[in-house]
Amino acid sequence: MRLFIAIQLDPQMKEYLSSVQDQFRDRNIRGNFTPEENFHLTLAFIGEYPRPEDVLDVIREVEFEPFGITLDQVGCFDNLWWIGLKENPTLTQVVKRLRYGLTQAGIPFDKKRFKAHITLLRRADYAKGQIGAITSKPICMKVDRICLMRSTRGKHGMIYTEIN
Repeated sequence: MRLFIAIQLDPQMKEYLSSVQDQFRDRNIRGNFTPEENFHLTLAFIGEYPRPEDVLDVIREVEFEPFGITLDQVGCFDNLWWIGLKENPTLTQVVKRLRYGLTQAGIPFDKKRFKAHITLLRRADYAKGQIGAITSKPICMKVDRICLMRSTRGKHGMIYTEIN
């Protein structure tokens, strides 16, 4: 079972992220756009792991007060385009506690440095100078829960399902 820990985004933020994707489409940029229903903020990618209940135990142990997250600016890693989040010490601490809990429980996860971002477009196909400035405004949402997600490959791409 392919798992990851994430923050599910509210409908308003998802709708706004789709409008940012439209800026790419308006410039005739092709690629694999993240479907609106798949927008999320990954806190820890676990990958193949057979015992989701162990991960849920770790998530339940990480207590936090609800906090806000705010979209920042659009950026890219090679041909993957994303929108970042404003620096957030509370989010950073929650991620550290989650990852510590995973380590203590012996649950493997991707240990890359956490960079808060939401993927907009993978394998972007465009000519140099075609993108120009993709703009974003500081949309906010309140985070009051963390989710364990299962990732399965569907006929038309990845399907993300919350595990309770």
